Amino acid sequence: MITEPTATDASRPSEQTKAKSSGAVNQSEDESGNENRQKNVRRRRRAHDTSENVTRKSARAASSGVGRAGGGGRGNTRRHVEAVTLFEVVTMGRSAMQVVIDDWIEAYATDRDSSLLDLISFFIQCSGCKGVVTAEMCQSREDGDLMSKMVEELDEDGVVEYPLVQSGPYGRWFHSEFCDFVSVLVAQYQQHGVIFDGYLMNTLISLLTELSNSYIRAFRHTCTLAAVKLLSSLAAVALSLSVGTENSQKLYKVQKTKTTRQKGTAQLERIQKKITELQEKRTEIESMMDVIFKGVFLKRYRDALPEIRSLCVEELGLWMKLDSSAFLNDPYLKYMGWTMYDKIPDVRLKCVLGLQCLYGNPLLLAKLDLFTSRFKDRMISMTLDKDNEVAVQSMKLLLLISKTSDDVLSADDYQQLLRFVYSSQRPLAAAAGELLYSRLLNSDTQDDLNEEEEAHELPTSARLKALLRFHQESELHTHVVYLVDSLWDCGGALLKDWATLTSILLQDPSSHSPGLTLAEQAVLVEILVASVRQASEGPVVVGRSGAKKVMSAREKKVQIDDSTKFTQHLLPVLPKLLSKFSSYPDVVASLMKIPQFFLPECPEAENTQAVSSLVAEMGNVLDVHSDPAVLEAAARTYLSLCGDEATWSSTARDARDALVQTWVERLTVLLGDSLKENCFAADGEKTRDILAALKKLRAFHNCHDLSGWSLFELLSPLLSVESSLGGAPPEEKAVAQRLQLRLFCERSHHCLSHCDHIVRHQAFLGVCDVLTAHSFQRHVWDPTSFGPLAYTPSPRLQRALSSFVCLHVFVGPDCDSQSRDVPCYNLTDIVITLNVYASETPVDHDSTRTE
Repeated sequence: MITEPTATDASRPSEQTKAKSSGAVNQSEDESGNENRQKNVRRRRRAHDTSENVTRKSARAASSGVGRAGGGGRGNTRRHVEAVTLFEVVTMGRSAMQVVIDDWIEAYATDRDSSLLDLISFFIQCSGCKGVVTAEMCQSREDGDLMSKMVEELDEDGVVEYPLVQSGPYGRWFHSEFCDFVSVLVAQYQQHGVIFDGYLMNTLISLLTELSNSYIRAFRHTCTLAAVKLLSSLAAVALSLSVGTENSQKLYKVQKTKTTRQKGTAQLERIQKKITELQEKRTEIESMMDVIFKGVFLKRYRDALPEIRSLCVEELGLWMKLDSSAFLNDPYLKYMGWTMYDKIPDVRLKCVLGLQCLYGNPLLLAKLDLFTSRFKDRMISMTLDKDNEVAVQSMKLLLLISKTSDDVLSADDYQQLLRFVYSSQRPLAAAAGELLYSRLLNSDTQDDLNEEEEAHELPTSARLKALLRFHQESELHTHVVYLVDSLWDCGGALLKDWATLTSILLQDPSSHSPGLTLAEQAVLVEILVASVRQASEGPVVVGRSGAKKVMSAREKKVQIDDSTKFTQHLLPVLPKLLSKFSSYPDVVASLMKIPQFFLPECPEAENTQAVSSLVAEMGNVLDVHSDPAVLEAAARTYLSLCGDEATWSSTARDARDALVQTWVERLTVLLGDSLKENCFAADGEKTRDILAALKKLRAFHNCHDLSGWSLFELLSPLLSVESSLGGAPPEEKAVAQRLQLRLFCERSHHCLSHCDHIVRHQAFLGVCDVLTAHSFQRHVWDPTSFGPLAYTPSPRLQRALSSFVCLHVFVGPDCDSQSRDVPCYNLTDIVITLNVYASETPVDHDSTRTE
């Protein structure tokens, strides 16, 4: 058994080496410079001529180090190499570590006191101290003498950038190599058997315990990391001993049943002796681990330094995973629960990640029941953590718990967790979507399916119905696109089953299958549109952050394949859906958006009959509806279909032109009947027909070039006529004014790039004045015409206005030497007009924001 570590234990090797090393001389500051404090890793070799312990190790490394690293045996000819210290070998890789540690163990067998001085110097140097421990420094019996001498070697300013906290990749690299060194050290100790000599580990643990309690941050941080990594390596040794014990016990049982002869009895005795030795070694290892845990972990898991608390809780989770029989119990689990309340996000994150490893192992769940019941509420509340990564990993932890234990989370818990599918953070929403998908697949689907149902459509249909129920119960009916995005990573196969989605929408209700209600069908249409958009554009949703911005080549290929699939399927099916839901404007408006995502390079695009059927059905819908949402969706869809790169562009253009021509002809007839003798006279039905035609032309005028139909000349008489009822309807005048405004702005846009500076100046002022006047009329106009009055400048015009301001307002005349030849204009008027324009123009500032 190992006693509690004390400062006296740490000085024992020094007392025993007094006779051998009393003449040791301290190195000069130049010879013992702290190499690890340099940010660029320099593998310099230092001559340790005045230190007996370092000289001894250097000779061993020179004689045997490279021979092993090169794979040669002891009898091989060894090349001469430059001597290195234990600290320097950290920079040379794992294989070099094994060679030098083996040589150190050989030296330890002959002179353990001097070798231990080398090991002590190693940890002192790794802490950022310039000096090397000598026998003279360890001879003092005063408790704080060694520590005070080491502190004197640190920087006088008190701010020490020791290796573990150095900025850049060197700090992370040293952390990894330092941890590897400790693990290799214990592994070689076990291989050579010195781990159980009762002296080496006792001294090492005492040293690390003493230094980990130092008030110096460098010592405390470095030696705490070494101590917990040492315990992790000991846990691996204990695990291997347990496996060896179990195998020996099995062998003992087999041999015991074979024979009872004298020869068999001797063999049984040997096996039993081996079992006893393994159990004793296991007990000794457990004693070492207990000393480290009590002497280091219990003091440092609540250290003031967040990095120390973080590494402590990280290693605690590893101990529970490696040696569950010793550590996975309530006395140790309580520390995991307490650190979930830490104020530093990284500490909470390490705790959650450690719990994920535990809950992910089904064999360990039985030991976690009490912990789960006690800290379940805390785990659920951590999904609201202010740190996004902690919230995401907490949701993944609860997902593991849900999959492994059905009765842990209640219905109220699930209701709270599943709402995160509408979170603004995509990683958190995706984790909640995986939880939702697993719940739908494991519970709701099983309730709706019979064991004999093997068709693919049936389970998909049941899951879709469960998804519809969840969406309706969540009472967030305008967030279908966020729901689809949350389920996309885990339930992509379900959402990409466009054949099943359309077949459910097209099937008629029957006696044995009542089908979906109209509200459910509307939601299912929105899911269909959102899945098509997601497959075409990727996980980029307005108002949601955290999505991957750059797609890999594989993801791009999947995107093209998915776009090809839904284009081939929906191009002939979409006319049927439009025909079925033609009397429902909201549903039709959603269906009208689908062709905007079609892939023009799809082979199905050459099917002119399918394209003609689609545009014909869209025309039929536009003949019936004049709803703004339907008209906007139709105008954008025709704009997409009429693109030059599209195979079906000629067919779509002909259909669009035919529609516009029909509306213009109809409007011409209606206006001809209503405008008589400079007066407007029309009944209610004709007025509604005129307004419907104007709304359709307005919607298409926003997206398409309709200059060939001379709409300005057609509608300009409405601005000068008088009606018997007091003038033309406000809606008609608003639409006509809007068309004029658009035409004026487009023409002024060209003037902003005119070669004459005066023309550019007047064009800018004219656009600002007209938009300001238009904004003023928005406030005094009749509310019924509020919709037609709204006008947003095109993005090109916005960029042109912004560029004009940057070039002519915020740049003074001294910025350009050629400006002396240019007439000077009053820029104050421009600034005043710009301020009025920015504060009064009826423009959505989000939509007008320019780069």
